[in-house]
Amino acid sequence: MKPVNTRRLLSMIPVITILVPLALHAAEPEDIIKYRQNTMKAIGGHTAAAGAIVQGKVDYKNQLAGHVRALQALTADIPGLFPKDSDFGETKALDEVWSNRAEFEKRAKDAKAKVAAFAKAVQGGNQQAIAASFKDMGEGCKACHKDFRKKDD
Repeated sequence: MKPVNTRRLLSMIPVITILVPLALHAAEPEDIIKYRQNTMKAIGGHTAAAGAIVQGKVDYKNQLAGHVRALQALTADIPGLFPKDSDFGETKALDEVWSNRAEFEKRAKDAKAKVAAFAKAVQGGNQQAIAASFKDMGEGCKACHKDFRKKDD
């Protein structure tokens, strides 16, 4: 079996980001919900991995930029993951995602901006700026989860 080429995989993220919204329009609501859940899990995974690097728990600094690129691609259009008629079933999304759409979109845009700021800090290489922007990015995610995601049991 051939090893996965990380650069090649990461280079495909922008293409996927463009094609996914088109595919979502033709998808069944159940498939959209599953896709959304997997995307959110991926965001959580990349955030956790980046956090372990930023906090010095693991020494994979050479992989931080890859996690950042993935986060940028995955958060490019969070509202697009919550289209009309995907507000049912086994989901942690609260009804407020759809009933308070303007605020939801504002928070998603803020989270995206904080991911961009984190990416800029990582590119700059200053560890204090990286840690501060990582914390700020996490606060952006929490702000959206606070009002738009069901609490974990």
